Amino acid sequence: MHFSPLQLILVLVIVILLFGTKKLRNMGGDLGEALKNFKKAVKDGDETNTNAEAPKVEQKDMQQGRVIDSEAKEKDKV
Repeated sequence: MHFSPLQLILVLVIVILLFGTKKLRNMGGDLGEALKNFKKAVKDGDETNTNAEAPKVEQKDMQQGRVIDSEAKEKDKV
């Protein structure tokens, strides 16, 4: 099924009348930003997967910055 240029122009005019140019511009900007963020996330994911030489963090180093649930409950009781 092929569309003629006249049919495409007619559909474009109807879409502009329904949504308005401002709303279409906003939707286009949002779509472009979403694609940019998606590409950035995919690129960042690839870099982290290829970087196998990252230093390992020991368990005790990770626990220093957060409160363990049982410790928080004991502090609340006091």
